[in-house]
Amino acid sequence: MPRLFTALEIPRDAALSLSLLRGGLPGARWIDVENYHITLRFIGDVEGHVADDIADALDRVRRPAFTLSLAGVGAFGQKKPHSVWAGVTASPDLGALQAEIDRICQRLGIGADPRKFMPHVTLARLRNAHPADVARYLSARGNFSATPFKVGRFVLMSSRDSVGGGPYVVEEAWPLGGNYAACRPDSASDASRIMR
Repeated sequence: MPRLFTALEIPRDAALSLSLLRGGLPGARWIDVENYHITLRFIGDVEGHVADDIADALDRVRRPAFTLSLAGVGAFGQKKPHSVWAGVTASPDLGALQAEIDRICQRLGIGADPRKFMPHVTLARLRNAHPADVARYLSARGNFSATPFKVGRFVLMSSRDSVGGGPYVVEEAWPLGGNYAACRPDSASDASRIMR
């Protein structure tokens, strides 16, 4: 049973900019560059028929392509930091896409995420990182920004059992902006392959 979530991929140029933020923080386990993404909606471990229903429902999403910018850095976990991230500049199109996916998931019986949606790209998971070290890291990189990039699709990703941070697999992708036939990551077009 895979763990599923919807996401936006980070293009190569933006990923390279993010990779320059790696290092200089004791206790950090850095996310591999190819695993950078912006989570739209965590779905969790689901049965095959539920994954098929989700993929079928996501086929009906019709949203425009849009541009995103990455800027700033932060950490989750105030007294005990557990991850550092790069921020995503506010975007009405991003918010609308995320909200529609969230509504679809809730209609299919997937419980609401108790956390408020805060778009970000996780850079590292932290283990026993001292808050002062994290504060120094964030202060030194607070002016981070990357060149804006176009978001032309959203994806359904899976992760296998691991200690966070990937590897992630694109199971299915849907275009934004007008070409509404689902994009398949390979020649298989049956969404049920997600579960096999």
